[in-house]
Amino acid sequence: MENVVKQRKIVHVDMDAFYASVEMRDHPELRTKPLVISRNPQHTGGRGVVATANYIARSYGIHSAMSAQEALKRCPQAYFKKPDFPKYKCVSHQIHSIFYEYTDKIEPVAFDEAYLDVTENKPGIGSAVALAHRIQQEIYDQLHLTCSTGVSYNKFLAKLASDYHKPVGMTIINPEDALDFLFPLPIEKFRGIGKKTAPKMRELGINTGEDLYHWKEIDLISKFGKMGHILYQRVRGIDDRPVEWQRERKSVGSQRTFDQPLNSIEQVDEQLKLTAERLVAELKRQQKHGKTIVIKVRDSHFETVTKRLTFDDYLDNQADNFAYYGRQLFDEIQDNPIDVRLLGLTITNLDPLEFDNIRLDL
Repeated sequence: MENVVKQRKIVHVDMDAFYASVEMRDHPELRTKPLVISRNPQHTGGRGVVATANYIARSYGIHSAMSAQEALKRCPQAYFKKPDFPKYKCVSHQIHSIFYEYTDKIEPVAFDEAYLDVTENKPGIGSAVALAHRIQQEIYDQLHLTCSTGVSYNKFLAKLASDYHKPVGMTIINPEDALDFLFPLPIEKFRGIGKKTAPKMRELGINTGEDLYHWKEIDLISKFGKMGHILYQRVRGIDDRPVEWQRERKSVGSQRTFDQPLNSIEQVDEQLKLTAERLVAELKRQQKHGKTIVIKVRDSHFETVTKRLTFDDYLDNQADNFAYYGRQLFDEIQDNPIDVRLLGLTITNLDPLEFDNIRLDL
């Protein structure tokens, strides 16, 4: 292998069809149906986007980010279930509690996936493969959910590995095996190569990892800029990025999309209060407070407006407080008649609670 800086042990955990799996666990009658997590397009005038789908539904070509209308066309017998994000977030916290039994070096990517640096771990398990097996088993035993894991010496390969055998899979990529794994991969599998870049790659004759490997770094940079340098490194199995386990949250937010748009100020006030209560709970959990409140409003035409208000001192973590300022901002941006399809509040400029009104100009 070329230039492997440090032999870390990284496990990437990716839950299998997470939202759908939670719903099938909680509603066993859905296990044999093609389940799509989305609002039913028959009830929303064709609107809605697929959050995820179970593996039965995926066999019909349904996938996340597809329109719900297209999913219905591909599988008319599909069962559509509206997402329950508060529930998924709660289950995600339970999964992360299991991770913390093994290491504190955890980088969450989403509700359903995370990187774990297990080079040194709490149980003192020498084998990252054995540790990954234990995590999979514990998640299943405690939560009755399955996940797939990728085990490697860096984040890039661990992520690719977790996606290689799904569901309930495990793939290990050692340094000496990296090129054998990367060379046959379709170029679209490389992180950072999306729908716009892939056609350009194929026009240049870059169809697989092996094709990419044979390009000179200077030529890749001339064609793809900074991404060219990154791809030159990645196809050689090089990725020195650490697991960012001490990364600070920049904001805390909560939002909700409504099946039927809000059309009265009373409805807006009620939702602002509920949103504010969720914000307070999350800020309390994180022991944070902030100086800026942001409101986000989207109407039935999918036009989105945000507005913020920043204070010299930290806001009191009180639901009534957040709801009051949220309403103030709402009045500044919403015209009559009221038409709110999405409403959200976010607190930014966060600091730990012990940083209380510190003056920086003394």
